[in-house]
Amino acid sequence: MKPSVQLANRFREILLNGRWVANTNFKDQLEGTSWELATKRVGSLNTIALLTFHINYYVAGVAQVLEGGTLDIRDKYSFDMPPVESQEDWEKMLDKMWRDAERFADLVEQLPEEKLQSPFVDEKYGTYQRNIDGMIEHCYYHLGQITLLKKMILAM
Repeated sequence: MKPSVQLANRFREILLNGRWVANTNFKDQLEGTSWELATKRVGSLNTIALLTFHINYYVAGVAQVLEGGTLDIRDKYSFDMPPVESQEDWEKMLDKMWRDAERFADLVEQLPEEKLQSPFVDEKYGTYQRNIDGMIEHCYYHLGQITLLKKMILAM
């Protein structure tokens, strides 16, 4: 199997359909979750909705680069979530997440092997492969937080 297909499958696993590493994925954790639960605060921790927005901010921003565009995302804006004030707002956010995740995976799948080893935008960011691996690791990190937050809120 091509390395780009393997990376795309790993990405889909954490966001859309896998259970191998964490026995869950973002879609399993977030679909069927109410907007009230997603926006409920636990102390000073980020909300589930905010973590979801944060991950999708990076997925969409890196997908833009994979499509040949510029790298416009900035860490300082990665938590600038618009208000989620209804189930409709929450479902729109999730729909965007699933569309962007599938687009990201499709774009990764199409990358030629030599592109995976080339610099991502600027040499200081490492290679395409390193950035895609980093995206997957970042997703697992925040999936763990979301899973724990959800358990904490449901236990309240």
